[in-house]
Amino acid sequence: MKFISWNVNGIRACAKKGFDESFAALDADIFAIQESKMQEGQHVLDLPGYHQYWNYAVKKGYSGTAVFTKKEPSAVYYGMGIEKHDQEGRLITLDMDDYYFVCVYVPNSQNELKRLDYRMEWEDDFRNFLTEKAKEKPVIMCGDLNVAHQEIDLKNPAGNHQNAGFTDQEREKFSTLLDAGFVDSFRYKYPDLTDAYSWWSYRFNSRERNAGWRIDYFVVSDSIQGRIVDAKIHNEIYGSDHCPIELDIDL
Repeated sequence: MKFISWNVNGIRACAKKGFDESFAALDADIFAIQESKMQEGQHVLDLPGYHQYWNYAVKKGYSGTAVFTKKEPSAVYYGMGIEKHDQEGRLITLDMDDYYFVCVYVPNSQNELKRLDYRMEWEDDFRNFLTEKAKEKPVIMCGDLNVAHQEIDLKNPAGNHQNAGFTDQEREKFSTLLDAGFVDSFRYKYPDLTDAYSWWSYRFNSRERNAGWRIDYFVVSDSIQGRIVDAKIHNEIYGSDHCPIELDIDL
């Protein structure tokens, strides 16, 4: 099975930068996007052979997620059932019979960490949501988690310490999630690989210099970690400030 996740930073903008071509070339069984930044009807993707599921933010032009899957799921759930977390279109869960597929766009702690306290609440509630799902069947979760877990996961860890996405608090929450029975698929396959990033600032020619962060992940239940075939970062694909990431797994 081949899964793709991509923060498109606005699907309408990304569609003008080759999204359809990249989507076709990647040919995933399930393709998840984050930060769609649209409301229903504002843009139509023609994806023959795929079922489409969208979760829109209440606020226009903000956040949002979508999942496109060749196989129709048994059920689809939007949000985590907690009203304060479910206003921004950040979460879609597909019941694929043998496993749950979860697409998430985790809130950014923002400048001056003004949303860090809320982010900590989200982290605890989302972890509880995932662990409850994992009691039923294995979970494959993907998306922009807005955290670089370890120093190896960003170009300039010293200069970014306690900036949004690399605070001790955010990193600790990710460690706690992994300790709850989950595996970072990329580090499972490539524990020591450096200079492997999925997001680059649009400023300072960051992408050309590969001064990036790895903040996009496939996280899977540790019960199926042995089935991971490969984990890839498609930094050759443009169209967003993030690039697509891939999980190949034998299910």
